[in-house]
Amino acid sequence: MNTILDDFKNAWNRPNNAVAQLILINVIVFVGLFLISQLKHVGLASVSEFIIKQFVIPPDLYEFIYRPWTAITYAFNHGGILHILMNMIVLYWFGRLFTEYLGSQKLINLYVIGALSGALIFVFIYTLFPVLGSSGMVGASGAIYAIVIATAVLLPEYKFFLLFFGPVKIIYIALFFIFISLYDLLLGINVGGNLAHLAGVGVGYLYTKQLQKGNELGVWVFKVMEFFKNLFKPKPKIKVSHRKKTKSATFSAKNTKDQVSQDEIDKILDKISERGYESLTKEEKEKLFNASKK
Repeated sequence: MNTILDDFKNAWNRPNNAVAQLILINVIVFVGLFLISQLKHVGLASVSEFIIKQFVIPPDLYEFIYRPWTAITYAFNHGGILHILMNMIVLYWFGRLFTEYLGSQKLINLYVIGALSGALIFVFIYTLFPVLGSSGMVGASGAIYAIVIATAVLLPEYKFFLLFFGPVKIIYIALFFIFISLYDLLLGINVGGNLAHLAGVGVGYLYTKQLQKGNELGVWVFKVMEFFKNLFKPKPKIKVSHRKKTKSATFSAKNTKDQVSQDEIDKILDKISERGYESLTKEEKEKLFNASKK
């Protein structure tokens, strides 16, 4: 229990903690939108409706074109306490296992592309068949299904201990989730939501299979995140000075260049675990070699 609390207390201070960050964002959005929905009681119903619509993906392509950001924001909104509770429990257990082997950035990458896949299939189906009828979709289920399936494909023999059932292989848990979605879809229950689930299933399977071949399908998510991070980073002030180059200064500069930070070594080791030693560049191999001599 203390470990779980520590994860959330230090969500943005601890490395490799994307699971806690995603859960906190989901909870904050859920609580925030609930409070905003109460504005209707003080004569601000139009304001409340406008804000909430930004977190609901519309079923019509024409409307979606005017709110494209909902392809992501809908995945942080939920339709009720039970909805968010179940999603966050599954995200916590499968997400922790996923990050243990693949790291936080890949979890975020997969969450985003899982959400996008669910959004696109939802808009596509309801645009083609408006007779199905829907006022929109919310929920992280498509993204979470992607994480569940990706983890199960990566570690099919891994077991979770389930109350009343004991240890169960996660591949069976994943197959159960797929069965429930297919069954509900055939009965016409929550058609849009279950289509989003199955889109997440396909993305999760493809993600792990491609990762095992050395292809990271979500690398563009990382690049987009870095772009926006750099926009808000303060630019360092450049101070230009000239001084005579001494022998000791040259020696110091050489030492600084030869030093390799622990972060760099960790990144190199992560790359080896994902793609093998031969995927390293000559410079990375030299850094690893030099670090091993210390």
